[in-house]
Amino acid sequence: MSAEATNPGNPVAPAQAGPSAAQAGPSDLGEASHRRRGRPRLELRGLRRIGRAALLGPAPRDGLPDALEHVAKVHRAHHPDADLDTLSRAYALAESSHRGQMRKSGEPYITHPLAVTLILAELGAETTTLTASLLHDTVEDTEVTLDQVSREFGKEVCYLVDGVTKLEKVDYGAAAEPETFRKMLVATGNDVRVMSIKLADRLHNMRTLGVMRPEKQTRIAKVTRDVLIPLAERLGVQALKSELEDLVFAILHPEEYATTRALVLGHAGRPGPLDTIAERVRTVLDEADIDAEVLIRPRHFVSVHRVRLARGAVTGADLGRLLVLVAEDADCYAVLGELHTCFTPVVSEFKDFIAVPKFNLYQSLHTAVSDEDGAIAETLIRTHRMHRVAEAGVIALGNPYAPADGSDPSGAAGGAAGGPSAEDGERVDPTQPGWLCRLLEWQRATPDPDTFWTSLRDDLAQDREITVFCAEGGFDDGSGTVVTDRAGTGTVGLPAGASCVDAAYALYGEGAHHCIGARVNGRLATLSTVLCDGDSLHLLMAPDSAAGPSPDWLDHTRTPAARLAISRWLAAHPGAEAGEGPVGAGAPSGTGETRGPGAAAASGRHGGDTAGLSTDLPGATVRLAGCCTPVPPDHVTGFAVRGGIVTVHRALCPVVARMAASGRQPVGARWRGAGNRVQGCRVTLLAEAFTRPHLLADLTEAIAAEGAAVVAAAVEPPREQRVRHTYTLHLPDAAKLPSLMRAMRQVPGVFDVLRAGRAQSTVAARS
Repeated sequence: MSAEATNPGNPVAPAQAGPSAAQAGPSDLGEASHRRRGRPRLELRGLRRIGRAALLGPAPRDGLPDALEHVAKVHRAHHPDADLDTLSRAYALAESSHRGQMRKSGEPYITHPLAVTLILAELGAETTTLTASLLHDTVEDTEVTLDQVSREFGKEVCYLVDGVTKLEKVDYGAAAEPETFRKMLVATGNDVRVMSIKLADRLHNMRTLGVMRPEKQTRIAKVTRDVLIPLAERLGVQALKSELEDLVFAILHPEEYATTRALVLGHAGRPGPLDTIAERVRTVLDEADIDAEVLIRPRHFVSVHRVRLARGAVTGADLGRLLVLVAEDADCYAVLGELHTCFTPVVSEFKDFIAVPKFNLYQSLHTAVSDEDGAIAETLIRTHRMHRVAEAGVIALGNPYAPADGSDPSGAAGGAAGGPSAEDGERVDPTQPGWLCRLLEWQRATPDPDTFWTSLRDDLAQDREITVFCAEGGFDDGSGTVVTDRAGTGTVGLPAGASCVDAAYALYGEGAHHCIGARVNGRLATLSTVLCDGDSLHLLMAPDSAAGPSPDWLDHTRTPAARLAISRWLAAHPGAEAGEGPVGAGAPSGTGETRGPGAAAASGRHGGDTAGLSTDLPGATVRLAGCCTPVPPDHVTGFAVRGGIVTVHRALCPVVARMAASGRQPVGARWRGAGNRVQGCRVTLLAEAFTRPHLLADLTEAIAAEGAAVVAAAVEPPREQRVRHTYTLHLPDAAKLPSLMRAMRQVPGVFDVLRAGRAQSTVAARS
């Protein structure tokens, strides 16, 4: 959507992208290379033909403008029954509204929407998408309004055009670009075809970027690299992604691009090992009576560059891969069996993305085989349908919102209104992937454009996704019994490297503030535990609504949704960072408590009579500090925090000293009741021991024998044959604490048991 682009058909001019670039763009490999790729070819000749026709205006022939002839031919190849009348009317409106506007190359501006439409037609987009692509710049750059588009072409086309229309820089200033992408992503959440049009639009502008100033080329290329290429990957549109990567490569890394291009062209036209292996594969499959098409699929420049960096040297076999196309899923495995029987397979290279598809709809069998000479050929095996989806991604799905009865979806129930609905009222959307749902969720809570822009780039940088199986959530009732409170089992998609903290916020949103622990594959784990693909997760939630996250949780998050939610909570509860936070907030660095995020969640929160405490602030809610978990008969003192709450610490807690040093006024606090006995309290204990087998089991048994219940536990990695266990325990009677600590000290290997809050200095002195 740039009126400044140049001749549609010229690749990026590397001479303008950098002083050392090659003298031609990545499109120069020629038609034969495109055919060998096995991907829909985005024809430059078609673009030139469109440009010439556009100069002549919309003169119709047999009811179809000359400029649309090539688009119509390509479109009919994918959709034989397509109604071209709508396309003709859309072209007429676009041509008349853009008349007089010129690109920097001097060509009529209408060549740009025509070229974008041809790109989408080559990928098999349906008529509604092509109609919107012809009109995608009219509202932004001409006097045409959205109301006019809606009246003439329906709400569905209007929604798509609005989705890709930029926000005015005069209204948004520097925030115009991030806010435009935010608007576009929200629109994509309702209709993924919005992003399809944007990707095709950016591809044509990248192809014609040569007349721009070098600094503007660089800026556009970086945004394309950081945002649009990852989005193309996530939507599975590999044909666009690969070409965008090469165009960005030529601009941002001209020297490496020139070297890679010279390497590829140096092997072009020469017979290589892949030709020999491909011919033998055809023979093997013919003898096995398997109907298959065997192609050589050249790697694009960026892929060759990555291979060269990984292997140091590139051979002819590294410049491409074999692509085997068959009719049925079962034939894929038949081909795999024949290849592994007649060639030597490279076992480490086998991946089955048919049984377990990628999160972007991609399906294929990946393997690598070696011939008698030792040449290795990486091989992709897929059906023709899988190949269309692998190349065009969501575009290959046509209109995913069209009703099953074939009725017009452009009314209130379709397109802009969210598409057809299922019986339960949920929109039927096969293209609503988990990553997009998560992105839409956290962007709503990010009003600041800079934060949104940074978070978006970080989120899109996560290029792998894992699936975690989630059991029913539950909470600890204070007696050590986990009570189920959240029904439902299922799966959640997360970026690779995500922790239990990320999973909690992906599942429960703001409710994850009350998470106090997790079981991963049936075993107790800290919330900092990094999850792996296929893990089973069971989250434990605190029944106390005052529970909150620890500042340490931020060190273990990969998703913006979790990071932003935690940051908002901490900003609203500043006392949490000083060890004053409510249960579950964990102890900050330096408070003496060495719990990890999963071992937090320990102390009780009490108010009034239930705490057995009275303070010098009548009517204040009393909260026991999570950093030192005071119990009778500890000497205690309190500090007032926001919300009329008094947080009570043990008098020896390091946080008390820091608060006093900072000028905070203490609030007097004392235990109440006969003999200072309080029924039901929590305490955090640190057990220092020499490492040995079964130590955890023996300590847990000793704790249970004293009638205490384990709320949370964490074991630090052994250091110099010593290990530290952190337990948050629920005691039925605070008076039993001394006997509990004695029992734990009597466990073989344990040399000390300490209360949290003074452990740090003691242990530091010993070590």
